[in-house]
Amino acid sequence: MAESGKSKYYVLMEQLKERIISGSIKPGEKLPSENELSRQYNLSRHTVRKALAILIQEGYVEAFHGKGTFCSEKVRHTRKSRNIAVVTTYISDYIFPRLIQGMDHVLSEAGYSIILKNTGNSRQKEAKCLDELLQKDIDGLIIEPSKSQLSCRNEHLYRNLDKYGIPYIFIQGIYAEMKDCPHILMDDEKGGYLVTKYLLDLGHRRIVGIFKADDVQGIQRHNGYVRALQEAGILYDPTDVIWFHTEDRRQKPAAAVNIMAKSRSLPDGIVCYNDQIAVVVQETLEKSGICVPEDISITGYDNSLYAQRGSGITTIAHPQERLGAMAAQLLLEKINGVSEGESRVERLIEPELIIRGSCMKKADK
Repeated sequence: MAESGKSKYYVLMEQLKERIISGSIKPGEKLPSENELSRQYNLSRHTVRKALAILIQEGYVEAFHGKGTFCSEKVRHTRKSRNIAVVTTYISDYIFPRLIQGMDHVLSEAGYSIILKNTGNSRQKEAKCLDELLQKDIDGLIIEPSKSQLSCRNEHLYRNLDKYGIPYIFIQGIYAEMKDCPHILMDDEKGGYLVTKYLLDLGHRRIVGIFKADDVQGIQRHNGYVRALQEAGILYDPTDVIWFHTEDRRQKPAAAVNIMAKSRSLPDGIVCYNDQIAVVVQETLEKSGICVPEDISITGYDNSLYAQRGSGITTIAHPQERLGAMAAQLLLEKINGVSEGESRVERLIEPELIIRGSCMKKADK
């Protein structure tokens, strides 16, 4: 059986490895027993055992006592699939369609296709998505973490990605436990600061903030809001902040503003977590006969189509396509082995204030 002077065990190892790499033996499939391989290749069990030992050492197979030897799941990811997985919190969200466009432009040019998943901002669904993707042939992953302000429940699945050599990039947020992993973020603290400072510069003093509590973006935007108030010498009042979560995002902001409107204890302005919330706030106020910006100023975040209706909402620009393209470029760098020191991709996007008709100087009211 020996060929070109190679030992018999080495030749057997190469033949089995070729069957694994070609897909003839699939990930998770049980290999024939040592006795079966011995009969099939007319070799001693000792020779077969030496061949399997090399395959185990190289990660192609795994041996389980009392069960047998199996083709490793790691092999699933050794072949280049030209597939990139993208996991978002909301596919229908107004940000992600353009994010995907930016990613697709870069990835398709490089010969990759996108596998799209969404979690509904649920950590349980995130686990399911990651588990499913670990069973597929993917070369890399771009993911927006679900409820990124909370602890990461799925760190073991991310570690499996590391184990299988699948690079991944976080966007729009990152878990505290994984802050050293590659990521691209907006400078949301600065964005929250800019919109709050703009209202302060217009002469507003009492400014209510509405922020999302279970995502890093909400916490950072709140931090910027606090910094602007402090710089203006205004004492931070936690009762002027309305916190909401993913589950009550459609009810709580509107209900809180409705109570505020009925009490006629209106602030000078409201800083909203995003443009969607700003629209809900504006509609709720107007139903109570309160006009924006004549009676109260409001700001949004993301510069979405919501912020561009009518006279528009003052907001922070979110370069969705650019962020998507940057994430794709960074992932390709990781796939191609580019080191952190050699990377040419920015990691923090500077916010830009977009002024529209939802704000007015206090003196003009």
